[in-house]
Amino acid sequence: MSLVIVLLGKNFNAQGVVNMKTINKEAFFDMFAFFADDIIKNEQYFCDLDSVAGDGDFGSSVAKGFKEVKSQWDSLNKNDIGTFMRNCSMIIMEKCGGASGPIWGKAFLIAGRSAKGKQEMDLTDLSDFFQGLVDGVQKAGKAELGDKTLLDSLIPFTESLKKSTETDVTIENAIHEAVKKAEEGAESTKTITASKGRARYLGERSIGAYDAGAKAVSVLLADLYHQFFQT
Repeated sequence: MSLVIVLLGKNFNAQGVVNMKTINKEAFFDMFAFFADDIIKNEQYFCDLDSVAGDGDFGSSVAKGFKEVKSQWDSLNKNDIGTFMRNCSMIIMEKCGGASGPIWGKAFLIAGRSAKGKQEMDLTDLSDFFQGLVDGVQKAGKAELGDKTLLDSLIPFTESLKKSTETDVTIENAIHEAVKKAEEGAESTKTITASKGRARYLGERSIGAYDAGAKAVSVLLADLYHQFFQT
């Protein structure tokens, strides 16, 4: 018998359930809503991060799209996780400013394909979902690990999840370990010379500054873990 944790009083609704091995769709939607709110809450912080070596608009560009997602929340199709993600991706592509729209929108679109028709996700499904995010970012942004982009957090997180699927661990423990890898990846961007975006014009002067996207991803994933999984 699986241990079921119903997280009421946080961001789950009455149907949002996480057990030790799966996340149902209602729980996923509650997590996504928290993720969107967290982006909006950190809008200025993410802009401040970006202002060190970039245009200073990363936070506002991303928050713009997620504000629109929240404004349309009640009308979004939530029949399954994949359909929901496809609908969100269309909003993000259209409403996020700058390069963020194509990058985040493509990431959500491809991740959503991995969750097509799914009513719940186990750890392998979650790993596939995050690999979809990685694939989407790479297709849209033409970046790789070590290019001082958000992939420097997202890829270590995803690879850690993949490794966890090879062992008998809970989703909570797998995400805990993956978050640590994402945070380490974000820290590593301070030692990398930028090769993408405006920061590339700074050359070696970009060393010492976080990549805003990588730091943002690590913050968002850590917040998600602490809100929904930490016991």
